[in-house]
Amino acid sequence: MSKNIESHLSEDRVFQPSKEFSKKARIKSMAQYKRMYRESIDKPGVFWAREAKELVWQKKWTKALDWKPPYAKWFVGGKLNVCESCVDQHLENGRANKAAIIWEGEPGENRTLTYRQLHREICNFSNVLLAKGIKPKDRVMIYMPMTPEAVIAMLACARIGAVHSVIFGGFSADSIVDRLEDCKAKAIITSDGGYRRGGVVHLKKNVDDALKKYKGVESVIVHQRIGKEEAPVRMRKGRDFWWHEEASKVNSTHDAKAFDSEHPLFILYTSGSTGKPKGILHTTGGYLTGTYTTCKYIFDMQEDDVYWCTADVGWITGHSYITYGPLANGVTQVMYEGAPNHPDFGRFWDIVEKYSVSIFYTAPTAIRAFIKAGNHFPESRDLSSLRLLGTVGEPINPEA
Repeated sequence: MSKNIESHLSEDRVFQPSKEFSKKARIKSMAQYKRMYRESIDKPGVFWAREAKELVWQKKWTKALDWKPPYAKWFVGGKLNVCESCVDQHLENGRANKAAIIWEGEPGENRTLTYRQLHREICNFSNVLLAKGIKPKDRVMIYMPMTPEAVIAMLACARIGAVHSVIFGGFSADSIVDRLEDCKAKAIITSDGGYRRGGVVHLKKNVDDALKKYKGVESVIVHQRIGKEEAPVRMRKGRDFWWHEEASKVNSTHDAKAFDSEHPLFILYTSGSTGKPKGILHTTGGYLTGTYTTCKYIFDMQEDDVYWCTADVGWITGHSYITYGPLANGVTQVMYEGAPNHPDFGRFWDIVEKYSVSIFYTAPTAIRAFIKAGNHFPESRDLSSLRLLGTVGEPINPEA
């Protein structure tokens, strides 16, 4: 068997940005990029320490990088709370009333959360988790649609030091069982359902089916997204709790405790396409620094940008480039619940136009589908707000 992989598609053209773009950009030239890249390779501790200083630390590290191949420890001795960098700091730096999340559901309803409102919701749900006995390093599974509550749940876990494990909302009950058996989650956060291509995905039912096989979960907290007419659910007394009812029992203030830089932040599982899903543990300081920095430079995030990543929070792209990276940068971002072609292939372009999206991050597969659907969808919308397009998840072919 050959050890070489032959590529039949290649692209070596370089597209230079306009002078106006370069003037405002964080990286203004290819030469500057190459210098930064070289430093990150030759002096990784120096490079990443400089970036980490822009985050909120309750205790500074003693050593930026402890590298004993193949193991690396980042910001040794440092202590931080991810939530302070992603939300709390913006209440003090002039962004308290800035939109953090602009959410659109598939049926068309929308909601905006400012950084102040997001902070309140996270603190409130942190107290809900504490009231259910969740402690630092306890594992909490999250199985939700693309709603702000998914982000709130993730950041509430991070705030109290619990380890979240998010499952893509399209996975089955058996997929939930596989992950529960491995991570031994103490609680599950879910919804009655979510919308996808005009239909309802019954998430709570899938959780119920999974818990017939796995008995270790103590609490199931259910966010009511759909309502009992379209998504009736069974609530098991003593185990199942409605999010809104539990939220009303606790206050919305919570002081963020500092955790070690190497404290576990989340476990995310591989898809399972090559055997049992494998849990990948991500720790706090290094991961947050990486997502903050790549968001800042790769997407050239500016204060007035409206950013939209079309991924799902159930994947690493959604963790890094919806929940953690954009919020640490204090940007306004769009979240969308549904499919790109519902009710037709104009939906994404409608959202770009409606919210004046300036940075659009999506998959090559989606772009190829847009091309196949025809030019009339984008050409009939005002897309003048767009200034940067990113792709993720697979190599992009030259045509796309």
